[in-house]
Amino acid sequence: MPEEVRIHHVSLIVADTERSLVFYRGLLGLIPDKQRPDLGYPGAWLWVGDQQIHLLELPNPDPLQGRPQHGGRDRHLALAVKDVASLALRLEQAGITFTRSRSGRPAIFCRDPDGNALELMETA
Repeated sequence: MPEEVRIHHVSLIVADTERSLVFYRGLLGLIPDKQRPDLGYPGAWLWVGDQQIHLLELPNPDPLQGRPQHGGRDRHLALAVKDVASLALRLEQAGITFTRSRSGRPAIFCRDPDGNALELMETA
């Protein structure tokens, strides 16, 4: 693949930007990009290294019920984290349920407040 091709951002549909920021900023520690222009609807841009997650506050077309319990079987966003064990503790303390990777590697899967699946995998 050419070097100039890389992921710039991933967009997630959310119902309540402020509620989502409690999860992404508060629990995961992502930093908002204050340069987000007024797009005519609420949302937030969050830095993940030199890429971003764009939270778009719009009606969510995805069902919240009937999704696979394990997020690895659903479309998901994977984020590299430094310490899965400490993140798992923060998620538990916040009442966020998660499953562990079935492969045995240090990774957990959870859902954000809108049901978007996340894989949080420990990297060296």
